[in-house]
Amino acid sequence: MSIKSKFINFFKILFPASFAELGILVFFLTVYGILGSYIALNYRIIFDSRIPWDAYFSFDNKAIVMTGGSFERHPLSYYFFNWIREAVLFFTNGKMDVNFRLILSWLSNFIISLSLVQVYKYLKNIIRLPLLLNLLIVFFFSLFSTNILLSFTPETYTYTLFLLVLFNYYTAIKFQKDGKIAGSALVLAGITVGGLTVTNIVKIFIPVAFEKNLFKSWKKFGNAVFRVILSVGVFVLLYLNRIDFKYQNILSKSGEQYEKFSNVKSTPIWDMVYSYFFGGNILFPSFFIREKHNMKGFYFKAIFMETYSTAFAYIFIGVILGIVLWSYFKNFKNKLVQILMLSFLVDIAIHCVFRFGLHTSYIYGGHYVFIYPLLLGWLFFAYSNSPKIISFLTSITGIMTVYLLLNNYHRMIDFFEFLNLYYR
Repeated sequence: MSIKSKFINFFKILFPASFAELGILVFFLTVYGILGSYIALNYRIIFDSRIPWDAYFSFDNKAIVMTGGSFERHPLSYYFFNWIREAVLFFTNGKMDVNFRLILSWLSNFIISLSLVQVYKYLKNIIRLPLLLNLLIVFFFSLFSTNILLSFTPETYTYTLFLLVLFNYYTAIKFQKDGKIAGSALVLAGITVGGLTVTNIVKIFIPVAFEKNLFKSWKKFGNAVFRVILSVGVFVLLYLNRIDFKYQNILSKSGEQYEKFSNVKSTPIWDMVYSYFFGGNILFPSFFIREKHNMKGFYFKAIFMETYSTAFAYIFIGVILGIVLWSYFKNFKNKLVQILMLSFLVDIAIHCVFRFGLHTSYIYGGHYVFIYPLLLGWLFFAYSNSPKIISFLTSITGIMTVYLLLNNYHRMIDFFEFLNLYYR
């Protein structure tokens, strides 16, 4: 295949390639754009130079935009967000004003809307579901609290969500053709996905283990090992260059971060796992407000999520988890489903087993929340010849969509009350 053909195919994967995909992109750009534009134009919470972190739900907007975040967790995001910041400042004449906030929110809006297009592409081209089911699942997914918040939030999670969905879609295309994941794709994915959040680099290598006849041919196995070593090598060199090869800092800083974010005991662990890790990135709970300061004498109000307080919320999340497990076991022999679940297990291990950031694990949804709609899609696929079960699943998805819409709309009203009080 010529370079020109590869370039064209890449853009077909990356951007809308049909009227339906373009319609989805335009629709969500409009809906999320109205939300983000209103917040950017009327409130200063998206970016306030006095607030480095935690103004809402522990997102580190200012710190991420200005520095890319801590090097031990976001090793290469420094460069990525430097480009974004300088590009935005070019259009705002060097001012970090309302226009600065507006452009940042629209960049987030575009990336999240494009992520929804990628989910649609996966459902349509890989799982091959009917159009109406695809639209229902995408709309259901669009209402997740993670997507709502990230649609106007300049954060690493915003871009990680898109990159992970894109990589899974690319991998699925390759596997449909019984091909292997190109070494260049692994290197690029390792730099971008791992560069934004270091632990996510593991997910890039999971699909390699499922390549066809990998363990039946020494040649194929050796080639796979070479591609992985090449990807890791390039990533490590760039990482070390970022910190001037002072690798001791990685271990010391990582240890400090683990101690800081894994020893919170204010809430029972089971409830943090259920309400924050599994639930908070989908269904908003109620909120509470704390007073915080920026270490330089400026005090500000910050909003955080509570654990769930109603039986309906626990049942709702229980139903979604039940669907995930049902889909996994029903499609157990499907390598693409195994890839999705193993990717999910990486996050479960980090946050639920080792409890890193468990008390605010709702913010990490960008790393794994796309698993839910894709596994729901695979469940529909598994029962494509069972009309009664398809009708049942469609009804359940429709009911959950309505409940999610009403609940998250209500909670966003609470969020705007917070903005009106403290961030005008």
